[in-house]
Amino acid sequence: MKTNVTFDSAGLALAGHLYTPDGRHPGPRPAIVVGHPGSGVKEQAAGLYAERLSRAGYVTLAFDAAYQGQSEGEPRGLEDPSHRVEDFKAAVSFLSTQTAVDSDRIGALGICASGGYVIAAAATDHRIRAVATVSAADMGRQFREGADGTQDRSVIQGLLDAAAAARTAEAHGEGVGTFPIFPATEEQARAGGQHLFEGWEYYCTDRARHERSAKSFTLNSVDRIASFDAFQFVGMIAPRPLLMIVGTEAVTSWMTTHAIEHAGEPKEQYWVEGASHVALYDKDEFVSPAIAKLAGFFRANLSDAV
Repeated sequence: MKTNVTFDSAGLALAGHLYTPDGRHPGPRPAIVVGHPGSGVKEQAAGLYAERLSRAGYVTLAFDAAYQGQSEGEPRGLEDPSHRVEDFKAAVSFLSTQTAVDSDRIGALGICASGGYVIAAAATDHRIRAVATVSAADMGRQFREGADGTQDRSVIQGLLDAAAAARTAEAHGEGVGTFPIFPATEEQARAGGQHLFEGWEYYCTDRARHERSAKSFTLNSVDRIASFDAFQFVGMIAPRPLLMIVGTEAVTSWMTTHAIEHAGEPKEQYWVEGASHVALYDKDEFVSPAIAKLAGFFRANLSDAV
């Protein structure tokens, strides 16, 4: 059963979908918070994973980040890593108040950008008993170094120049500057390489397009993102367990490998053969093995779980 819910995150009302398993259960269930990719909304990959994990017996919560989707926050399209981290903690707080949830058995799953944010949140929030990621991306690294880690340093410097100019313009009353996340056409997307094309195809075509998913970010997001390090304190998650799922064809896989190398035990990097970064969002031949792995991980690590 899916229920529309709202909860507070640092003074902003976040919109979420709460998934409750069918059937009777003796007592409160374990629960999992699910965060969406950058620019995504709860109706896309996060909702798919939340719904599938609910079928496995977990109460799950997919939600829109502050400033995005159906959640509150102005300006629209702001991507603020510190608030994205707070959103995860707020989601855990919400779940802990639900009578159907055992507050001592709450896990968290982050997809893409949320795979970075969930690690930063779990590092200091001990209510999160088990942590998992799918196609994890550290937004700070992605802006500084590119999705594949080979981006020229001039790119982030140019973005920071634009962000600085936009902040000055905003101070003069000229409004909030924005920049597009995706190319305007398929031709431009293909010219940018497979990773960019797959992101464009997912968000900008009938494959997964949603009217509320962000197609641009505010320029005053850039300097917030550029200094963010999602994995800086990954070692603080231990001794709580960490599972990071990534496709063998994902250009972002180096980020997961980096995080795992710096994490404490118990930890596991799980490879889905043939999957790219975006394919793990929605393609069943890759999502199904990821879900099976996640269900087993949470079953083993949320004690007395389903």
